[in-house]
Amino acid sequence: MKKEGHPAYRLVVFKDPSADFAFLTRSTARTKETILWEDGKEYPLVKLEISSASHPFFTGKQKFVDTARRVDKFMARYGKKKK
Repeated sequence: MKKEGHPAYRLVVFKDPSADFAFLTRSTARTKETILWEDGKEYPLVKLEISSASHPFFTGKQKFVDTARRVDKFMARYGKKKK
């Protein structure tokens, strides 16, 4: 196999800034940023928008959706009119 044909598989830190959560794992993700990790070494940094620390499925915190008002709007717009 050609060495230059494959991306570098290396240790990378993934960070979710909204939850202040980070983890170190191996990846081929390319990034220009770096971060100083807990072991004193510098690793490439990939910022995440959502992770297990901030996703509602894992945290159990759901956003409240006003479904009653949505149903009322739908019925007012498309429901059967009373005679």
